[in-house]
Amino acid sequence: MDGKNILCEQLWQLYCGLLIDNHHKIKYNTIMLAKIAVKTQKRSQFIDITQRLQSVINKNKLQEGILHVFCPHTTAGVTINENADPSVQSDITQTLEKLIPPHAGYQHTEGNADAHVKASCIGSSETLFVEKASIVLGTWQGVYFCEFDGPRSREVWVKIIRQ
Repeated sequence: MDGKNILCEQLWQLYCGLLIDNHHKIKYNTIMLAKIAVKTQKRSQFIDITQRLQSVINKNKLQEGILHVFCPHTTAGVTINENADPSVQSDITQTLEKLIPPHAGYQHTEGNADAHVKASCIGSSETLFVEKASIVLGTWQGVYFCEFDGPRSREVWVKIIRQ
């Protein structure tokens, strides 16, 4: 099989939910999309969703694999940062507020232009490893939903990829 046909075969396998790594012979199966409801209380707010993600792992009996966490909103995001000291989230929120103020002459006139910019800076997704049925994070890390245009009812989407 030539290189072009191998690439086509791998793309087809990925599309079908099965990717075979020819070097390691590991199979990955995409099994589902889970949705986590998040209700925010403030205009700008970081909410620790680490335990909710762990619940998705537990519910689906995932031992080894990957979670791809995605925020489907243009004025919110997802990030990984310290969860031992809550002042870190306050520092990030305050710094973003100083760097990207609410009313700075934006062309977008809905009143939430700053939230769009902040969400773009934070990003809309994170990829997490799962080993021995637990999220693999650094000692002080947690996963956060970042609201910049609340309060609102939001969702976080989680794609589970089983190894």
